[in-house]
Amino acid sequence: MDAKALLRRYLEQRRELGESELVLDGLHVEDVMRLLGAVGSPSAGTPERRSIRETAPSAAQDWRTSLRDAGVNADAPTNVDPPVSPRMSFPGTASESSPPTAEIPPETAFRKGIVIGSTEAELIPSAIEKLRSLEEIAEKVHKCTRCPLYSTATNGVPGEGDPKAELVCVGEAPGAKEDETGRPFVGQAGQLLTKILSAIDLTREQVFICNVLKHRPPGNRNPLPEEVEACSPYLIRQLELIKPKVIVAFGTFAAQTLLQTKTPLGQLRGLVHRYHGIPLIVTYHPAALLRNPAWKRPTWEDVKLARRILDSPASSRSI
Repeated sequence: MDAKALLRRYLEQRRELGESELVLDGLHVEDVMRLLGAVGSPSAGTPERRSIRETAPSAAQDWRTSLRDAGVNADAPTNVDPPVSPRMSFPGTASESSPPTAEIPPETAFRKGIVIGSTEAELIPSAIEKLRSLEEIAEKVHKCTRCPLYSTATNGVPGEGDPKAELVCVGEAPGAKEDETGRPFVGQAGQLLTKILSAIDLTREQVFICNVLKHRPPGNRNPLPEEVEACSPYLIRQLELIKPKVIVAFGTFAAQTLLQTKTPLGQLRGLVHRYHGIPLIVTYHPAALLRNPAWKRPTWEDVKLARRILDSPASSRSI
């Protein structure tokens, strides 16, 4: 397979995950050269695993030329993120226990994003059945037949955690392990989520973890619109009862569902959206981090933003 075909495959994979930006600085020189089929090698005396932005100009020109040949604008300006704190205990990264010491900015310093609903409006119209507790919601989910997913799933997965949690984690849908156990985020991606929470000094028991869908789609396929419509009232009622201080939407599907938008995940990141008055942060799904470790750094930035909002007295808990 030639270099252009390899590059197109790579770009298609990024686009499928909702990305609209191409970031090469997180890749090693030899990986990019191998991916693009470009010539050139690090200059003498240069460390073997040197980042692209530190590479000799001739090598950088090689991959830019290959991108241009493949029809990609390689000269567009890019925003370089600051170095990531090593504190986030992702697999393969260092870990430190000292918390950030930066002063917490006022809420007005956060970049505003999409606003859904208002602080005064109910999250669920009066026509939707009112459930009085998370336990009642869980019981209803286990008996739910609002969409056909119940007939192919082993267990309903309503969610779990602190009923008074200040942070709610929302994913897409249960996977095979979740369907088997009836618990959210317990597979490999769930183990990574536990580490992500630990990095901002939270445990699973201190937050509430759930998904947009409460039953597993067959073969982990993408949820259908009618399934989302049937399942969303449960999630909405959970948020109404918990009244969290922050929501973190993990992955494109959760973010686009909650924010009622088709905007790619990459453009939703870094903003403080509002979901019926609740600040909402968008980041990558832990499963995506397992496939692409380069997204660990931006995910760390996202969860740090959520932590800052939790620690900010100006944040509103009203719905």
